[in-house]
Amino acid sequence: MKLLRVASWIALASTIAILSGCATGVRLDTSKTAISQESRVKFLIIHYTALDMPTSLRVLTQQEVSAHYLVGDDNPTTIYRLVDESQTAYQAGLSDWKGFSRLNPSSIGIEIVNLGYQDGPNGRSYQPFPQYQIDKLIPLIKDIVARHKIKPENILGHQEIAPQRKPDPGPLFPWKQLADAGLIPWPYADQVATLQAGYEQQLPDITWFQKKLAQHGYLTPQTGVLDDATRNVLIAFQARYRPAKFDGHPDAESAAILQVLTTTAKTINKQQ
Repeated sequence: MKLLRVASWIALASTIAILSGCATGVRLDTSKTAISQESRVKFLIIHYTALDMPTSLRVLTQQEVSAHYLVGDDNPTTIYRLVDESQTAYQAGLSDWKGFSRLNPSSIGIEIVNLGYQDGPNGRSYQPFPQYQIDKLIPLIKDIVARHKIKPENILGHQEIAPQRKPDPGPLFPWKQLADAGLIPWPYADQVATLQAGYEQQLPDITWFQKKLAQHGYLTPQTGVLDDATRNVLIAFQARYRPAKFDGHPDAESAAILQVLTTTAKTINKQQ
């Protein structure tokens, strides 16, 4: 009888152990950590929603597009985390930068509530970004970049990674403020002026522009022809670095900025 009770207790203990294993999953020893590892996140992509605040929230939470963060247009500004950084948000789409493509899995996306642009009788007008919105955006970017060790040259606008189909965050997005905050490279004005004077006398050909744009990171045709695709890439470049004129025309100032930016020793980067 005693042996039966012992056997019953052993069977019960075994059953409990099995059930406990099923409940808690595989037991892992996490006391050791490999030094050879890094974040999967390599890019930070900035967008505008082209929608008002309520519609932006609805679309980004209930449809097939999403972003990790949404920066509101209220004051004080609310920042929503819509997708955990460990998850992929569907915000980059068909995209390329420096040989990397389809950047959704390797990027964090920030959407900013901004109506984008309107076409009117006097042409296209863009909505500015209020300073209070940018004052909240910059600390958010700094935090993300620090945690994932994102390189300054990989903080990008949607237009830059998809210049054939996307216009955001547009020419009024204050990239220079990000440079002043030490987040991104920016060309030295004196270097640009010196080079521009030379390029006014002899402008590089389209082949040069295409090679330099590709070197900078854009997916650019290498045809030697100023086709629509090349113009779109130039527009994306100019909208970021020379927003006063972003017509896709290969001029001396654009050439000078491009030359400085592809010579990294001659760019400002106050990374902090």
